[in-house]
Amino acid sequence: MCHVIVTCRSMLWTLLSIVVAFAELIAFMSADWLIGKAKTHSHAKADNQTRGVSEPHHPTLGIYARCIRNPGTQPIQRETVCGPYAENFAEIASGFWQATAIFLAVGIFILCTVALVSVFTMCVQSIMKKSIFNVCGLLQGIAGLFLILGLILYPAGWGCQKAVSYCGHYASAYRPGDCSLGWAFYTAIGGTVLTFICAVFSAQAEIATSSDKVQEEIEEGKNLICLL
Repeated sequence: MCHVIVTCRSMLWTLLSIVVAFAELIAFMSADWLIGKAKTHSHAKADNQTRGVSEPHHPTLGIYARCIRNPGTQPIQRETVCGPYAENFAEIASGFWQATAIFLAVGIFILCTVALVSVFTMCVQSIMKKSIFNVCGLLQGIAGLFLILGLILYPAGWGCQKAVSYCGHYASAYRPGDCSLGWAFYTAIGGTVLTFICAVFSAQAEIATSSDKVQEEIEEGKNLICLL
């Protein structure tokens, strides 16, 4: 019989696991890793005569995606266009970014798997006689190591031709030149830190769900156990 066990610590660990997985996934897919130097685009009148007034725009560049201003002649067409600049993995701008993509993808896959499993920990607390919380915590620690490797290798690719076209000729490995770091890079770093926090906190979730109070509730025949 399945005993549904819900505690504050186990629920907090589950929510953090889900948040971390989504944060890393969104950051990986985003083009806002590097924010390029401002470029201008001129307004156009209805009679196709260009005015001298121009509006600044900061193109952004991600691991495999980018956002640029669509050079349209009508105001409605001057929107930011985002999408992959590489049609396949081999066309990613730098070998370092290819390695970054691999490490981040592996880490995110592990995190998403743990996030999915964490939903069922309310009903299943062990797998093959081992605490599912401890197993998930170990996987989160491994995922964190993959994420760290990816984030360390990412700045090494700032000297590639694609990055130089966005960040100027002063851009080089670990020097972003005229570019600034976007929210996606910081989100990936924050998610990595939270990944290790989740890995450590999984032990607390295991303790909470296997406490003496929980065992007493099970012996009393309760199927739904909610504890603070």
